[in-house]
Amino acid sequence: MIGGPTASGKTSLSITLAQHFGAPILSADSRQFYREMTIGTAKPDEDELAAAKHYFVDNLSIDDKYNVGDYEKEAIALLDELYKKHDIAIMVGGSGLFIKAVCEGMDQFPEVPEEVKASVQQLLEDEGIEALQAELQLADPEYYKKVDLNNPHRLIRALGVCRASGQAFTSFWQQSKVLRKFHPIYLLMDMDRELLYDRINRRVDLMLKNGLVDEAKTLYPKRMLSSLQTVGYAELFEHFDGTISMETAVELIKRNSRRYAKRQMTWLRRNPEWKAFSPSSSSSIIQYVEQQLKSEATE
Repeated sequence: MIGGPTASGKTSLSITLAQHFGAPILSADSRQFYREMTIGTAKPDEDELAAAKHYFVDNLSIDDKYNVGDYEKEAIALLDELYKKHDIAIMVGGSGLFIKAVCEGMDQFPEVPEEVKASVQQLLEDEGIEALQAELQLADPEYYKKVDLNNPHRLIRALGVCRASGQAFTSFWQQSKVLRKFHPIYLLMDMDRELLYDRINRRVDLMLKNGLVDEAKTLYPKRMLSSLQTVGYAELFEHFDGTISMETAVELIKRNSRRYAKRQMTWLRRNPEWKAFSPSSSSSIIQYVEQQLKSEATE
C-alpha cells in the first residue's frame, strides 16, 4: 500500500515498484476512477499507464453512483484473481478510507432514514456547506479534524449518521479488522511540509497550463454531482458562477489542496503500521518491502 498526501510522488514510486516486482497497480484515488476528470485529478499519463498494468483508473463515469463499499467489493474480488498470477499487488492513492476498507474491512454504520438524509441535504441547499461544517464540528470534533471539509457528500453522510443515532460518526469506526487473505505492507510518502506545499503549488500551476480550466468548463453543466465536489473543480465552478475571480479561484485551489494534504496525513497516521519514507528513497523502499516479504514467508 502506497499512501500519502497529494503531490507527494506516489504515482512515480508505484510504477518503480511495479516494474521491480512485476506487479499490477490498483488505484485508491477516489477521483481517478472517473473518465471525465483527468487533469484535475493528476491521473497517470499515457506513458505511466503503459509502464505497468493499472486498475481502477477511468473505470467509471461521473454520472455513476459509486461508494467505498462498492470499491471494497470490487477490489477484493480483483485481488483474489490477481494473486493467482502475482505474488504482489500494489495499491496506491491518497483516499485513506478506500485503502482502509480493502485492508481492514468497512465500518458498520446504522441505517439512516431517508427523511434524515433529506434534511441534511436541505441544510446544504439552504445555508451552504459552511452550515454542514459547523454542525459536524459540534457533533463529531474528531471526524471534523480528519474529513475533507469541502466534500459535501462525506459531510452529509456523517451528519446523517450523527442525527439518526445521536452518536458521533467516529463512534462507529470498528475496533477489529477483517481478516484478509493478503498481508498489507504500508508505505507512507512523507516529506518536509514546505517542500510538499511547494510541490502542490507547482502542480496546480502545471494543471492550469495543461488545460484544467477548459476541462472544468466541460464539467460545469453537471457541477452539482457529488463526484465533482472536489478541489480543483469546485473553485473553478465558483469562478464560472461569477462569484470569485480567476486569481482568487487559483489561490483557493492551492490553499484547499494544501489543507487536503494535511488532512490526508492526519488520516493515514491513525494507523501506526504505516512506515514513512521519502518518495525519492526508492532503493530503501524496495529493500524494506523485500525484508517484509521475506519475514512473512518465514512466519
